[in-house]
Order: sequence, then C-alpha cells, then structure tokens
Amino acid sequence: MGTGKHMARQATLTEGPIWRALAVVSAPMSIGILAVLSVGLADAIFLGQYSSTALSAVGFIYPVTTAITSLAIGLSAGANAAISQSIGAEDGKTDRLSLHAFGIAVALGCLTALVFWLTSPLIFGALGAKGETLDAVQGYAVWWAASFPFLVLMMVVNAIFRAAGNTTIPAGIMVLAALVNIALDPLLIFGWGPVPEMGTAGAGLATFMARCAAALAVMVYAIRSGRLGWPDKLLAGIAESAHKIFGVGLPAAFSNAINPAGMAMVTAAVATLGDAAVAGFGAATRVQSLALVPMLALSSGIGPVVGQNWGADNKGRASQAVAVAFAVCLAYGAILGVGLLVASDGIASLMTPDAAAQDHASAYLAAVGLSLFGYGLLVVGNAALNARDKAFWSMGTGLARIGAVYAPGAALGVILAGYNGILAAAIAANLAGAGLIIFAVWRNGLLSRKAVAEVAPVG
Repeated sequence: MGTGKHMARQATLTEGPIWRALAVVSAPMSIGILAVLSVGLADAIFLGQYSSTALSAVGFIYPVTTAITSLAIGLSAGANAAISQSIGAEDGKTDRLSLHAFGIAVALGCLTALVFWLTSPLIFGALGAKGETLDAVQGYAVWWAASFPFLVLMMVVNAIFRAAGNTTIPAGIMVLAALVNIALDPLLIFGWGPVPEMGTAGAGLATFMARCAAALAVMVYAIRSGRLGWPDKLLAGIAESAHKIFGVGLPAAFSNAINPAGMAMVTAAVATLGDAAVAGFGAATRVQSLALVPMLALSSGIGPVVGQNWGADNKGRASQAVAVAFAVCLAYGAILGVGLLVASDGIASLMTPDAAAQDHASAYLAAVGLSLFGYGLLVVGNAALNARDKAFWSMGTGLARIGAVYAPGAALGVILAGYNGILAAAIAANLAGAGLIIFAVWRNGLLSRKAVAEVAPVG
C-alpha cells in the first residue's frame, strides 16, 4: 500500500457549510444504524411471540452483548480519529494506518470472542438468569460469540471508510447485515420444513450468518476499491499506529461499555421485580435505541467532521460543528419525547403480548422518553471528544453518568419505589449526562460562545 503510491478518494469535510458536512456523513448512517437496531427489535418481537422465557432471555442478553460490542465501537472510534486526522493533516500515513487498524481489530475480536464464550455462564448467572431462561441465554450466546470477530472486522473497515467521509458504503453494509439477519430470524427461531425450531439459539445463528456475509462483502469492496492493500513493509510503523488507535480506542471502548454495563446492573435490579418487568424493560430499551437513531447517526457523522478539521488546524469550524449537532439533538429530543409519551401504550402492545410486560414497557417510554435529548447530547459530544483525541474525557462523562447516578440510583430506587424508582434513576442519569458533556466539550475547545451564537445562521 505504502504512503504515497495510492490514495483512495477522500471526502473533504474542511470546507463548505457545516450543516452540509454533517448531513453528508450522518444521513446515510441513519439508515445503517436504523437497520442494525431493527435487528434487536426484530429479535424481541419474534422471540416474544415464541415464548415469554425467550423474551426474558433477550432482556439479559442485550445489555451484556452491547457492552462487549463496545470493544468494536472503541476500535472503530480509534481508527476513525487517527485516520480522519491523518487525512486532514495530509501526512501521508493514512493507508498504512488503515491496514494496521484492520489487523489489530481481527486479533482482538478473536480473543474477546473466546473469553466471552468461556465466561458467559458465569456472567448471565450472576445477573440473575436461571433455569430455562439461562438455557435460552446460552443457546444465543454461543453463536453470538462466534459472530463477534466478524462484527469487529466489519465495524473497523466501516470506520476506515467513514474517516474519509464515505458513509454510503458503511451504511450499505449495515443494511445488508440487518436484512439477512431479519430474514433468517423467523426461519431459524420457529423452524420450517427441514429447518428445526431453535428458539433463542436460532436468533443467535441468524446473527452469525448475517455478520459473516456483511464482513465478507465489506472486505471484498475495501480491497477492490483500494481502501485496503498490502504494503511493502507490513509491520513498518505499526507501533506508532497502535499507539494512535489505542490512545483513543481503549478509553473509547471503555466509555462505550459503561452504558450497557450499567444497563446490565440496572437489569439486575429490574430482575428483582420478576420476569415480566425484565421483559418490559428490555422491550422498552430496544424501542429507545431505535428512537435514538438520528442522534446516533449524528454521533457517527461528528467524528470525521471534527477529526478532519482538527487535523487541519481549523478549530473554530470543529467547534461550530459541535454547536450545530447539539442544536439538532435538542430539537429532535423534544419531538421524540412528546411522540413517545403519546404513543407509549400502542408501541408496548406491539412489542409483547404479555399485559404485565406491556405496562412496564409503556411506563418506561412515557416517562424516560422526555429526557432522551440528554443522552443524545452525551453520545454526540463523546464522539466529538474522541475525534479530538480526548477519549478520557468522554470516558469520564459516561462513567460519572452511570457510576454516580444511574446504577446506584436504580439500586436505591427499586427498594424505595419499585419500578418507578428505576424510571426516576434513568431520567436523572440522562439529565446529568447532558450537563456533564456540555462542560466537557466546553473545557476542551469544542464548544464556544461564538459557535453557539452562530448556530442559527450557519452556512
């Protein structure tokens, strides 16, 4: 590949209107993220129809697998930060950084999958899964572990494309994975003809097959498009590349793991109220993830914009991008909160036929939905901090939100007020996250009075 022989086409995010730069990178990702999150929603719907035990099992599975997936997200954040800044600085190291990011991802993905497979019975048992529910969890976990290296590979290669301003390919790969997964779900869960009924194990197998297909597709395209190639000296500069990638990737991985790990602890508190509460809470958090897609897409878009502009020493433009993104989060969050409040009962009835689980899901969506703008600000701000090489700040805001507010609040709240206490803790955590991230980006030069004042007439 070398440093000068080849340079795949890059999208310049350092010029033109800020809103356009954000839209170009974020819009395709909204489709991709929606597709990925729809898999979790489809799993919940199909498994809810299969049995209440299967739906309860998903309630235990989701926060744990999301926490482990944070490794892939962290590595992709590290790759995105290093590569986007390299593009902005035009330092000639972009191609080699890309290949090193890919190699690191494959090695760590395989190691993590092995550890999860060996320890999953202990993890889910400690969270309160037992009997038939634990058996159902394990049926899913073995296939999910096998699929994880392919997920890591897919996400890091996608990050290489995103760093260059190309989000169409990553979005397309995410849609491909989702379509394959959702199409296989009912076939493998319920069985048909020669295909046996597999329940939760079938959902896990569908995920494995979908990730294999998507990983193969993105690898073929990356090689054929020249985004990945074989350098003259394979290991030259790998220590420097690893330092750049891990400098952001490790704290970013921990930062992304904090929320789902906290959700696992909160799920353990919910489990004290019974399987119906776990099923309803799990269903509601899946709907929440789907509703947050525009803000999650914005967090994917802000990274390349901030990274390229910071690398090009255009700090005012990077700050302006954060101000615009925050304004979008506030506006969308207001619309989202009202929408969930009005539609909570109808949404809950679509998620599960169990009346008790419906009540828990509806209560969560109606109450917590009004505070989701705070979580949106947090994920967007954290992505900007990662792109600015301030991953420890993003880790700190996430840790404070979960460790100081959500997890202890839920543990105390369930004792004092039952399920309503858990909802109160979730609201407090989202509001705290908003305050923390605004302070963090301000302190690190990613938000200024001038940038805020220019939001309305930007472009």
